[in-house]
Amino acid sequence: VQLVESGGGLVQAGGSLRLSCAASGTAFSFNGMAWYRQAPGKQRDLVASISDSDTTNYSDSVKGRFTISTDNAKNTVYLQMNSLKPEDTARYYCKGRWGVRVYWGQGTQVTVSS
Repeated sequence: VQLVESGGGLVQAGGSLRLSCAASGTAFSFNGMAWYRQAPGKQRDLVASISDSDTTNYSDSVKGRFTISTDNAKNTVYLQMNSLKPEDTARYYCKGRWGVRVYWGQGTQVTVSS
């Protein structure tokens, strides 16, 4: 399974971005997908997750501003990011789970200027 993220970029504080993570190499829908982020010198932290039953979970820092969703085929996951803050600047990674196997994408950079 390959995961490819897209949609990152440079945005001013208060702006919005929509990240996408497309899965390929499998005919099966995922069991769970998540977005993580990692800023320079910091650990990789969970941002949001969604299960195959569409149960979502968010970190406190993004709750109310970010929304995770999937397409009907459940092979693409999105992260709508609104009201972006400079502290949201990080590389955002997609993680997917199919059964007991976990896969990561290469990440997409999000930079929020003040």
